[in-house]
Amino acid sequence: MKTEKNDRTEAPRTKSKARSSEVVVPGIAVSHGVAVGLVYDTTDPPAETPHRAIPADAVDDEKQKLAAAVAFSRKQVGKLKTRIGVLPEEAQEELEPLLDAHLMMLGNSRLIRGARKRIETELLGAETAVQEEAEEIRAVILAAKDDDKAGLARRANEVRDIARRLVRNLTATPFRSFKDLPEGCILVSEELTPADAALLDPSRVAGVATEEGGADGHTAIMLRALGIPAVLGAPGLTEAVQRGDQVVLDGTAGTVAVHPSAATLATAKEKLTAFAKERAKLSKLRRLPAETTDGEAVELQANLEIPQELPLIAQAGAMGIGLLRTEFLFMNREDLPDEEAQVEAYTQIVGAMDGLPVTIRVLDWGGEKDMEALAEGVAPGHAGSNPALGLRGLRMLLKRPELLEVQFAAVLRVAAAHSDSHVRLLLPMVTVPEEVRQAREVYERVARRLRRRGEKLPEKLPPLGVMIETPGAALAADAIALEADFFAIGTNDLAMYTLAVDRAEAEVSHLYDPLHPAVLRLVQFATEAALRLRMPVSVCGEMAGNPQLTPLLLGLGVRTFSMNASALPRVKQAVRALDIGDCARFARRVMEQSDPARIRELVAGFAEGVIERA
Repeated sequence: MKTEKNDRTEAPRTKSKARSSEVVVPGIAVSHGVAVGLVYDTTDPPAETPHRAIPADAVDDEKQKLAAAVAFSRKQVGKLKTRIGVLPEEAQEELEPLLDAHLMMLGNSRLIRGARKRIETELLGAETAVQEEAEEIRAVILAAKDDDKAGLARRANEVRDIARRLVRNLTATPFRSFKDLPEGCILVSEELTPADAALLDPSRVAGVATEEGGADGHTAIMLRALGIPAVLGAPGLTEAVQRGDQVVLDGTAGTVAVHPSAATLATAKEKLTAFAKERAKLSKLRRLPAETTDGEAVELQANLEIPQELPLIAQAGAMGIGLLRTEFLFMNREDLPDEEAQVEAYTQIVGAMDGLPVTIRVLDWGGEKDMEALAEGVAPGHAGSNPALGLRGLRMLLKRPELLEVQFAAVLRVAAAHSDSHVRLLLPMVTVPEEVRQAREVYERVARRLRRRGEKLPEKLPPLGVMIETPGAALAADAIALEADFFAIGTNDLAMYTLAVDRAEAEVSHLYDPLHPAVLRLVQFATEAALRLRMPVSVCGEMAGNPQLTPLLLGLGVRTFSMNASALPRVKQAVRALDIGDCARFARRVMEQSDPARIRELVAGFAEGVIERA
């Protein structure tokens, strides 16, 4: 077997004699769960690229071939970006920056310019020019004097991957396909890229095992987000198995048992039964209230990325949508959605929730998000050298108020048409009170305009809230609370900005820690600022969906959580086993700590007791 990282040709491997003794290949446990199935190994056909020279009169034809391959490659990456729109948020956050980097290299990059020049000056075929230019760029990157060797290797590999995509398209060499994977198979490969993982169908693939990879890489995070049991970093795996072999993959223990014994199969089936029972138990919670043992009501809501997730939200028993991300309306299109298009989209979602609350966050563009329809009218390089600190979120909307006006108008119309629903509006990336005041002026101006044109709006407009996702916003929460109607604490960005860590960067991702005392104190500060004014406050980041952290957040005063729908049953299970008094005492103990390791120890210990009671 081989993948794109190894394009050498190999002789077909002959089927060895049937083996009956069990072989256990250890690896890294990256996605919990057990899978029993037959191996399906994948092969990435090598792109044959012998050195090819061309006559002088063929230069224009080769440059046209290159341009066509670039355009087709961009289309492929664009389709992949569309595909990841249906993946969980965590998976999207891992893959989007990688795909954006690929699109940049498929623009007017050094790779493309250099390949064109080689065609013109060295009279090389397009695929040869691409390959030679890519190798030169990789050599320059790897030779750079930088302590971050892993980062250099990653950038060099990105150049290699783009070059291989171009060469495959130039030579009509097929890519590895995941379309015909047998249902219930265990996918085995030397390596699986995050882009490959995005193409997997969790309903067909029972498990994934590879020789390369680790627990903190993009692929591991993708597989966890997709809920596929997985073991990565298992040396010798591809030599130990052949297509059709039966294996037991234990994504919790980090092992792959080839030709499992009767005892191993029996144990695996017991684990599978236990998982099924746990799912059945959690499903019974759907109709039960999220209420602590001492009668404190907790509101558990769901985050929504795209309308297709609505059935999952209903199945999970969510009491509304705590965070509707509206970026799906703007992605992968050349024009901006007008007011009517937005009204139609929001009507579908609000109507489906049948009177339950829906919090609609206005467009959060910028940072790692790239939307072609929004690029027009914004100066090139608008994001600057550091997109996370550039023109994004509400900053961008206040620069282009027409976008905010259209979105406000659409939401107000939908809220008026569904007076039995509790619709709220949420502003992203707020840092100072003045931004909220400016946004509210636009909001009220839009409402007046709608009334003048005959739209019937409620006298009291839907609440206008603020995302608390930067240290500045958290520390200024007292002042911002005077301008806002509610808070939603986005712990993902809050942790990133507080710790100066991009969790998608493998070299520093281990430093990303939502239990860092600084992050917890900011969450506490913002929560207390809201509670002092008796203003609603929720947590809508990954912390909300982690049942181990439920006692801590409840102890800090949070009573509303919004999370991925799949996480909701376990959080509800935790809530129903907790006492608010115990949580408050536990939170005080945690907030006295200054060592993240000690905090994690306390959280794990308290959570273990909760699980036993549940």
